[in-house]
Amino acid sequence: MPKRQFDRSAVDVGNIIAMEHVNVTVPDQALATFFYVSVLGFTRDPYMDWGSYNVWVNAGRQQFHLPTGKPQVLRGLIGVVVPDLHNLNRRLEQMRKRLSDTSFDFDIRKKFTNIICPWGNKIRAHGPRSFGEMQLGMPYIEFHVPEGAASGIGRFYERVMGCNTKLNKQKTACEVHVGLEQLIRFKESHRPPPDYDGHHIAIYVSKFSGPHQYLNERGLITEESDENQYRFQTIVDPSSGTPLFEIEHEVRSLHHPMYQRRLVNRNAEQTFFNYQRDRDAYMPADIGAAD
Repeated sequence: MPKRQFDRSAVDVGNIIAMEHVNVTVPDQALATFFYVSVLGFTRDPYMDWGSYNVWVNAGRQQFHLPTGKPQVLRGLIGVVVPDLHNLNRRLEQMRKRLSDTSFDFDIRKKFTNIICPWGNKIRAHGPRSFGEMQLGMPYIEFHVPEGAASGIGRFYERVMGCNTKLNKQKTACEVHVGLEQLIRFKESHRPPPDYDGHHIAIYVSKFSGPHQYLNERGLITEESDENQYRFQTIVDPSSGTPLFEIEHEVRSLHHPMYQRRLVNRNAEQTFFNYQRDRDAYMPADIGAAD
């Protein structure tokens, strides 16, 4: 029998274990709740509730954090997976008129739907199992970066953050692999990015001190939050120290109390008119219908 050969590196997991949430401020909590919960079908976190100032919205194992403030717009797009893309498209059609005086819009494609939130954030919705086994969640965030930045950004995540990355043949896009089913993608654009407005992402890393040492030595730490969290904002090319892109990272250790917190998710198809007993919670085996 010939000896079996395997590429053992193909299943390596990098230092960033998970991307937990994206945070953008919104000026209207009621409208934000309506859009992210009633329209998109996600779930308002029932435990971490900050009244009228903030809303946390659960989407599988990830979240949107939406504190009150001047609207922030992520410089790129947010990818989500929903249990039933057809039903999401139906809700988008039904709610178009109610959101007509906002920036809301959507475009239904063959395999995904592009959505613009009431304040201009771009969301791309995919059907279940478009990214591994994920049936509900946030598989990726894509940032649009200046021309010539992708290679240096890849070096930053490899050498500083300890991640596995992949650069396309044209060297114009870099994918940073996160855990088992997530990506942070940086795609070059010929259009200069808008000024950075302070939105952020939260990540969990297994080697917490290594990136901190590099960033701290170069004055790139923007907040020493506590023993299990720090923040940085500027991505630099480790070969030259040149700043490449700004996006605040809320970096957390695996000892952070929020790590692997169980999030409540509802069955978005459950209504008063079609109610089925004991089907309130999201159950993949029950509503894992494909689009």
